[in-house]
Amino acid sequence: MGSFIVIIFNVIGQLPLTFVIIQERVGEISSQDPMDLLRNIDKNLQLFLLLIPFAAGFIGLWLVLKKLHLRPLLSIVTARKAIDWRRIFFAFLVWTLVTVLLVVGDYFISPESYEWNFTLSKFAILFIIAVLFIPIQTSLEEFIFRGYLMQGFSGLFKNSWAPLLMTSLIFGGLHLFNPEVEKLGYGILVYYIGTGLFLGIMTIMDDGIELALGFHAANNLTTALLVTSSWTAFQTESVLIDISEPSLGPELILSLLLFYPLLLLLMSYKYGWSNWKSKLISKF
Repeated sequence: MGSFIVIIFNVIGQLPLTFVIIQERVGEISSQDPMDLLRNIDKNLQLFLLLIPFAAGFIGLWLVLKKLHLRPLLSIVTARKAIDWRRIFFAFLVWTLVTVLLVVGDYFISPESYEWNFTLSKFAILFIIAVLFIPIQTSLEEFIFRGYLMQGFSGLFKNSWAPLLMTSLIFGGLHLFNPEVEKLGYGILVYYIGTGLFLGIMTIMDDGIELALGFHAANNLTTALLVTSSWTAFQTESVLIDISEPSLGPELILSLLLFYPLLLLLMSYKYGWSNWKSKLISKF
C-alpha cells in the first residue's frame, strides 16, 4: 500500500514532463519516440523535469510514514537518535574525490574519448538544478530501498540477507529500461545490482543509511556535473561529454571488484564495524 502511494505521487510529478513532451509532439518534431522528444528539450529543462517526480515522490513517502505507519522519517534513516550528517558528508567527499580522480585521469589518458562542453551560463544553471534536486532524487531512492523496503522485507523474512538481496535485485531491475541497457546490454544490470548490494551492506553494517545517502548523492551529482554522454539516462550541460564507443568499461569492473570492497574496509575501520557474519546473515 505504501509503495503504491509513493508511485502515485511520482506519476503526478511526471505531469509537467508529459505536458512538455506532448507539446513537442504536436510541434515541429515528427518522431513519436518519447526519448527522441525528450532529447529535443533543452538539457537543463530536461534534467529539471526528470527530477520533479522524485520531489513529488518524497512527499508521498513522508505521507505514507506519517499517516499510514504513524512513524517519523527518522525511523527509516538510522538507528541513531538523530541523522549523523558527518557520515553523509564523509561518504560524499570520499566518493566525489574518487570519481573526480577517475574522470580526470581517464581524460588525460584518452582525451580523444571526450569533448569539451563547458559553457559558463549553461553550467551555472545546471549546477543550481543539480545541487538542489539530485540529492532529493538519490535520497528518495535510499529512503525507499535501503530504508522503507529493507525494513519491510526484514519483518517479512525475519533475516537480513533476504532483504539485502531483494532490495538489490529490485534496485537493479528498475534500471532495466534505462538507455544504458540498450547500449551496453543486460550486463550493465550486474553493476546496478552490485551497487545495490554494496549500499545495502553498508546500511546493515552501519545501522543507518547515512553513508549510502552520501555515496549515492556524490555518484549522481559528480557525474551530472563532470561528464555525460549522448546515450545515458541523464543528459546535462556537463563539463565533458563522453564521445567514446559505448562499452562496459573497466571503471565499472573496478568499482565492483576494487573500489566498493575498499570503501567497505575504509568505513569498517573508521566506524568500528564488527560481527559481519552475524549481521549480514542473521535471523530475527
